[in-house]
Amino acid sequence: MGILAFLILGLIAGAIAKAILPGRQGGGWLVTLLLGVVGAILGGWLGSLLFGVGLANFWSLQTWIVAIVGSVLVLLIYGAVVGRWRV
Repeated sequence: MGILAFLILGLIAGAIAKAILPGRQGGGWLVTLLLGVVGAILGGWLGSLLFGVGLANFWSLQTWIVAIVGSVLVLLIYGAVVGRWRV
């Protein structure tokens, strides 16, 4: 998968993760992109480690599932860290 496809996957996965999680998450589209890309990397790594499913094909349903699950995990971690530091 090319870098542009990976960035698009990360942006969409991050947006879907924000839609899945309840409440208001901070950050604009750049934070969504970064969290989505980090989440896609994390999801791809965990998916290949646990299930043998990576981020090989952009149009694969497995690729999207692991990217979205990874993005949800990263968004939960981000919310816990940033939410704790807010006064």
